[in-house]
Amino acid sequence: MKNTIRVLALLACVSPVHAQEGTLADPSIEHKPADGIVKLYGAGGPHTAFQKVATAWEEKTGNKVVITAGPETTWSAKAQADADILWGTSEQSMTAFLQTYGSFASDGVQPIYVRPAIIAVRAGNPKKIEGFEDLLKDGMKIVVTEGAGVANTSGTGVWEDVAGRTGTLGEISAFRANIVAFEKGSGASFRAFKNLEADAWITWPNWPINNPDVLSYVDLDDNRRIWRDVNVVLSPKADPEAKAFLEFLVTPEAEALMKTEGWKR
Repeated sequence: MKNTIRVLALLACVSPVHAQEGTLADPSIEHKPADGIVKLYGAGGPHTAFQKVATAWEEKTGNKVVITAGPETTWSAKAQADADILWGTSEQSMTAFLQTYGSFASDGVQPIYVRPAIIAVRAGNPKKIEGFEDLLKDGMKIVVTEGAGVANTSGTGVWEDVAGRTGTLGEISAFRANIVAFEKGSGASFRAFKNLEADAWITWPNWPINNPDVLSYVDLDDNRRIWRDVNVVLSPKADPEAKAFLEFLVTPEAEALMKTEGWKR
């Protein structure tokens, strides 16, 4: 009888930045991931696409995968004990993770997919937003995801990169004046977007794809588009099946599944 996949996901894409290196690290925890179960940990967002790939892989192999996503504080101790794989929702996010998880090495990090920043708008796009310039109009209400120096999130700096892409200071100022919430994680941004009845949110494609009753999205023009990757790192003590899963994760079959949520190679 085939094993089943469990996905433990919290609606967030944020994990604490460590005030001091290794704040979450617990030296009393022994890293022993080899238990016959492939276990992945990371911030929310990619986990829904990973689940699709894991389901396909399980159907082929019968092996068990457990994907745990959400704020790092909710899974850090478990990951230190049994993570086969960590994923980062951007390069800066993975760099922060590696400060805590000493069993994982920076030279083992593999960028595997990228996705573009987009403008999430209310379902049906009632404000008829067509591109970045519309976000500069008076009265627009924009939500952005920003680590604010205290949180590790893939959205850190993205809004500024988008607004400053052409080197026009006035556009950064006009965009900033319309920001109604700086949220420390995508889950918090999604809640703020709804609660504040915002008009736009600079985020990633998976959010409107997975929440079409709340969000639609508008692509940014090429001269505004920012790309960030999802990356993975394998524990040297991982189950052999974990390496096999990572190899499957970049196959054409997996690529087609990841593409359904905006990821590309």
